[in-house]
Amino acid sequence: MIDWLENIDRAFVLFINGIHNDWLDAFMWFVSGKLTWIPLYLVLLFLGIRKLGWKVGILFLLSVVTAVGLTDFICSGIIKELVQRYRPSHNLLLTDQLHFYTFPDGSVYKGGMYGFVSSHAGNFFALAWMTGWILKPYFKYLLTTMLCLAVIISMSRIYLGVHYLSDIIGGLLVGTLVSYLVYRFVFTPLSSKIEQ
Repeated sequence: MIDWLENIDRAFVLFINGIHNDWLDAFMWFVSGKLTWIPLYLVLLFLGIRKLGWKVGILFLLSVVTAVGLTDFICSGIIKELVQRYRPSHNLLLTDQLHFYTFPDGSVYKGGMYGFVSSHAGNFFALAWMTGWILKPYFKYLLTTMLCLAVIISMSRIYLGVHYLSDIIGGLLVGTLVSYLVYRFVFTPLSSKIEQ
């Protein structure tokens, strides 16, 4: 069973990474960038404060930061260190078959040594769920839009050859669970008290 899943992981990353071209390389690198999404974060913060008011808006910000921060810590600080599963880019059976993003100086991006679970996926799914759930009464399609962005960002990590599909699914599950717990047991009860 484990070998079967491992084969699916390898086949999937080779397939997605194998459709590379110069345009997709640039696009996926941009999508995968941490600074790329700062304008989105600022827009979400603005919308949250505008619709929720200052007090609940600040709680919104703190809840989202808590969910994403906990997700990142669990993914990078705990799971990756415990599991220590090599990324496709560092897997000796795959690295020579993969195409990597090339920097102007000729060096290539391979990410850190370990990839399970994906922090990119976990963090963005946590952000998507939190903002989507909290702002759903005001923005009907926000959750769907944010989840679509999370999927695109996650796929960019596979395209770049630094994550398997199972890394992404693991990150998704961590981000979803953490964001649900923060939303259910932190944001919801505290926002109710603030609004009373």
